[in-house]
Amino acid sequence: MRLVASMWAIPVVLCLLGTAFADDLATPGDAKSLGFSAARLARIAPWYQARFDSFSPSDGLLPGAVVAIAKGGKLAYLQAIGFQDRAKTVPMKTNSIFWIASMSKPVAGVAAMILVDEGKLDLDAPVSQYLPELANMRVAFQKADPATGEMEYGLGLPKPAKRAMTVRDLLRHTSGLIYPELDFAYPERGLADASADFGIRMIHGLYGLRAVRRRDTTLADFVSSLARLPLAHEPGEVHEYGWSVEVLSRVVEVASGQPFDQFLESRIFGPLHMVDTGFFVPKEKLDRLVDSPMPERPPIWDVTTPPKLFSGDGGLVSTAPDYLRFCQMLLNGGELDGVRVLSPHAVKQMTTNALPSGVSIFGGDEVGARAGTTFGLGFAIRTDPVQSWIPGAVGSFSWAGHWSTYFWIDPAEQLIGVQMVQATPGSKGRQAVLYSGINHLVYGALTIPESTAVPPAAPVTLSPEALADYAGTYDFGATVSSRDRQGLADGKTGWLGIGNFVAMEQEGLRINKPNPGGGPATKAGVTAGDLITEVDGAPLRGLALADVLAKLRGPANSTIKMKLVHKGQDGVNDLSVVRADRRVNSVRLQVRVAEGKLVAEATGVWPVLEFEKGKATPFVATSSNEFTAADEDRTRIAFVRDAAGKVSGLILNPGPWEQHAAKIALGPNF
Repeated sequence: MRLVASMWAIPVVLCLLGTAFADDLATPGDAKSLGFSAARLARIAPWYQARFDSFSPSDGLLPGAVVAIAKGGKLAYLQAIGFQDRAKTVPMKTNSIFWIASMSKPVAGVAAMILVDEGKLDLDAPVSQYLPELANMRVAFQKADPATGEMEYGLGLPKPAKRAMTVRDLLRHTSGLIYPELDFAYPERGLADASADFGIRMIHGLYGLRAVRRRDTTLADFVSSLARLPLAHEPGEVHEYGWSVEVLSRVVEVASGQPFDQFLESRIFGPLHMVDTGFFVPKEKLDRLVDSPMPERPPIWDVTTPPKLFSGDGGLVSTAPDYLRFCQMLLNGGELDGVRVLSPHAVKQMTTNALPSGVSIFGGDEVGARAGTTFGLGFAIRTDPVQSWIPGAVGSFSWAGHWSTYFWIDPAEQLIGVQMVQATPGSKGRQAVLYSGINHLVYGALTIPESTAVPPAAPVTLSPEALADYAGTYDFGATVSSRDRQGLADGKTGWLGIGNFVAMEQEGLRINKPNPGGGPATKAGVTAGDLITEVDGAPLRGLALADVLAKLRGPANSTIKMKLVHKGQDGVNDLSVVRADRRVNSVRLQVRVAEGKLVAEATGVWPVLEFEKGKATPFVATSSNEFTAADEDRTRIAFVRDAAGKVSGLILNPGPWEQHAAKIALGPNF
């Protein structure tokens, strides 16, 4: 009670009163010296502005953003775009303050790992060692329906957990504590009313704790109320996003002996000079607070007043420059400007896969084989470029906030990106700005090191007939940069339309939701709830999701044979599906002959190198199959021929930084 009283009686204005710390992250440096094309970085602001012009606050998108990019420890790009208010009267500032929601979680994770470094917190200790009220938690009722084999969940007669949740479980979201809203998003497996003693009030009220989790509720009170509830999963068996980090924040308080806000101020925000980051915005800085994308901010996230609930789960506000400093500390292995916050070993633990083999991954599209990622101790980690929908090196780690703030860190490129926007979850506006845009534009702006550049060869003259041989559409998959091999660009990528909403079960691949736009599998009869048990004669029982997804991929227009059990039926059905040739997010070049010269322009979703939509870049022939583009980069192009001598693809800048594209025929799916 004394600790709770101190948290309320002495509110702390967390690091919101200082001035910026002058260093390499304060002023943008020369883009070229940092490995970027200034012209291509300049594409970023217009891309956001086009979305603000297309979507209004009624579409759930506030018309403003701040983007910060750093490389090699130096600021390469910092830009305020649009407005920080719904009425478009207050221009956005580079230090405008945003509610960062779940981008608070990595900060809470760092707080916990500081205590691990100091020996005050044990990752593998039961959470009840620090929070006795969470001892002996029970697990929600689960059983398989004998008719369909589907798993049913309920709150009746919860059973003792097989083992206690640990601090590590909290960091990697395997504690069994989940968000109620994820239940509602996936009602087909939501916690169902299983007895008269646990009615719908339990699901919508008690499990959601909406009457308890308020800004005037302390972490201690909120976590104590969780003890009354059953876990959705056995600890350690399922990765599912939820209340884990809120509990972790309370563990930090107990293990450190400090209120959570004071710990963050003294150990993270103060040392890192994060001058605008905290749990509320003081009056003197309210003119920099970005509006909510909705007419009113939910009361629990009214960041204009001091809270009692210091939520590491989602309570922080911050700015792009502040969060960039936090990211740079992580990229530096736990240190910034001579101040060490974490040990390199702690950073390595946080950014390495923490999910053991056999752990199921449920809910959302940010983590798992279908997203090309896994999860560490607080971050999603990129593992599979083919499945990933964003570029970046394997080992890059990232996370996003509920209202679309987002960051990523690429250790291979020494690259950091921070996006600050505010968009309503589930809205058209959120879909327009989250993830892919900023990643593709930044990686597309990277240049080839000058030390590896090849001097242009002398020009040669080719006949019009020879030039016409190269005309056509060339597809790079989703790859915009030589640093990445995202997607497949071999001209053989087949599409089934079931890759986004699937889950691996013991007996096979469960289709939770077919592609909303339809697809070959949907047309062949695959529906929500179906279980695929065999692909091309190979049983799927016991396989990992990544292995099954690999089996589903194959050449376009090829046939894949499946055995599946339709939802609610007993018999096994045989199904043949023809993979379609479809590239929704393709990067493409259209090559044609104009006025006796070969020219090219980008026609796909993203520009590639200097090639853009509506801009015909001429080529200069340097041999029968090689050309140089008349652009700033002097891009080299080598056309590739197949065994029959026909042009089948091209390579941009042959050598260590090359990018491959396949020549494709545009069919009815384009």
